[in-house]
Amino acid sequence: MPEKTGRTEYTNPGDLELLRKANEENLQLGVDRLKKMMPQCGFGDLGTCCVICYMGPCRIDPFDNGPKLGVCGANADVIVARNFLRAATGGASSHAGHARELALLLLEVAGGKAPGYRVRDEAKLFSVAGSLGIATDGRTANAVAGDVARKAIEDFGRQDGLPMNWIRARTSKREYDKWEKLGLIVSNPHNEIETAMHRTSMGNDSDPLNLWLATLRMGIVDNFAGLMLATDLSDILFGTPSPKVISANYAVIKDASVNVACHGHNPIMASKLVEWADGLEDEAKAAGADGINVVGICCIGNELATRFGVPYAGHEAQAELFLATGAIDAMVVDLQCIWPSLAAIAKCYKTRFITTVPFVKNPEAIHVEFHPDKADEKAKEILRHAIAGFRERKAGAVPTRIPRVSSKMLTGISVEALVTVLSAANPSDPLAPVVGAIASGDILGAVGVVGCPNPKLRDGSMTERMAAELLRNNVLIVTTGCVNHILAQAGFLTSEGTEKYAGEKLKNVLTALGNAAGLGAPLPPVLHMGSCVDNSRIYDLLAALAGKIGIEISQLPVAGSAPEFITEKAISIGSFFLAAGILVHVAPPPRVFGSPFAVGLLTETLPGVNGGKVLVETDPVKAAAGIIAHIRAKRQALGLAQA
Repeated sequence: MPEKTGRTEYTNPGDLELLRKANEENLQLGVDRLKKMMPQCGFGDLGTCCVICYMGPCRIDPFDNGPKLGVCGANADVIVARNFLRAATGGASSHAGHARELALLLLEVAGGKAPGYRVRDEAKLFSVAGSLGIATDGRTANAVAGDVARKAIEDFGRQDGLPMNWIRARTSKREYDKWEKLGLIVSNPHNEIETAMHRTSMGNDSDPLNLWLATLRMGIVDNFAGLMLATDLSDILFGTPSPKVISANYAVIKDASVNVACHGHNPIMASKLVEWADGLEDEAKAAGADGINVVGICCIGNELATRFGVPYAGHEAQAELFLATGAIDAMVVDLQCIWPSLAAIAKCYKTRFITTVPFVKNPEAIHVEFHPDKADEKAKEILRHAIAGFRERKAGAVPTRIPRVSSKMLTGISVEALVTVLSAANPSDPLAPVVGAIASGDILGAVGVVGCPNPKLRDGSMTERMAAELLRNNVLIVTTGCVNHILAQAGFLTSEGTEKYAGEKLKNVLTALGNAAGLGAPLPPVLHMGSCVDNSRIYDLLAALAGKIGIEISQLPVAGSAPEFITEKAISIGSFFLAAGILVHVAPPPRVFGSPFAVGLLTETLPGVNGGKVLVETDPVKAAAGIIAHIRAKRQALGLAQA
């Protein structure tokens, strides 16, 4: 085992228990590797290190008398803008790849070439088809699904310069005209990604403003070719999420069961494991287990929880700790947020670590390449690996320790589900209660809190403390991504969370809505809207509210926050919400502070152009204060009551 180092403290009791166990076993985790990196490179943190060509690396010193230009003559403003655009492009390509895979699956389903899958939500299919101008009357679901899939795939190959189908279908005229005026309407996501990589390669674009404009365009790619497309197609194929109460935290692991932890993002593979967990129950029992227990980690956790009610295990940074329990018989991964450390740690505990995607492999993993046309066969193969792991575990090969730390959460709050809940209060105008509560100040505003668990900020409970401060000030929170795991484990996603955290005015609104919906208790103060790609649900909700009031999205008293972001995907998501004119709070600081131009653009110039603005703050109370100040300013501009 690797040499042990010091480590930071986490607040989840299960985390603390497993950290102590890992310490006893000399197991090195992410927090230990982080300490070994300190101090981290200051040039990298500022974004002023350029490795695009081999005349470098070039590092620009914005403070002292060091170099002010790279070998090619690029200054800090150019280097920072290029680096940031490349990060946004990496994020957008991840989401677009996710969505394109779903589009190809839908086409196979429509053609009868993926017999393990079907259209689960015909209402959503016909709704999406209608927005795309596809005829639905008198046609079968599969015929319509084929046309929807072809419309999606068309965007990835089009060369006619026309706007993407999903932009034309899902954007209001007010927002479309605004983006067109700013030069943000895109045609082919792959062309945008290609152009971004080309323009940032050595000897091309050296205009910082032009590079930042391309970043906002990449945000549009991310939302419409990635987030929204993936969400729409997932709803069609796997069902639109509906409210359900489920278990969360470490206690979802069952010592007497075959424990299968699904980790990653795309529900194509994980949904089949859930299905076949029942189908192979007899084989599991023959091995001495009481059944197969599938749990979800990271955004697969969100996908499986919202659609199938699968237990909600933990976030990205807890994946190592779940392995350290010794009770995971197989960890099955697809794509994105899969730390390379996991395979080695799995080996320590005799856990089968199984990769399933051709471009996401690990030399210490079992690779079972998963294809939709053989979905059932591959799902059974994967689960049989897990059953073999259970046999080995029960033979005494590995001691186990499962923290008895349990949480509950309400999940499945899609826009459709939220409208259904609100309809109980006002059947003829479901959005009216929310609009009225915002107008009166009972809901001061709303914040989308999204993203990751960053080891740099986890020891300070950044997300929990910021959320508590926002709720105390009557700010409603909607969430996506691993933030959901963090807040679910801390008790924010329950009716009890409303009693504990919400300000009196917000509590009264949530109680009235919960009672109207027949829950006999308040709605939670934090509404779980899904995985990272489901940020498009937040946009859809904001678009509906803005349309109801008759204003631009940028005028709403709302904000977005990624209080512990890690990935390039967070950069591309944030770039879209900036393009939409929304305040975006981020922590840790993005790598832009080496560029005075970038700082001025993101904090001063852009707000005057479209309303978008970046707030950087790592103190949770100060971050909440900055967001609340922004919300109050938006309320004042609309002439709303200042609560």
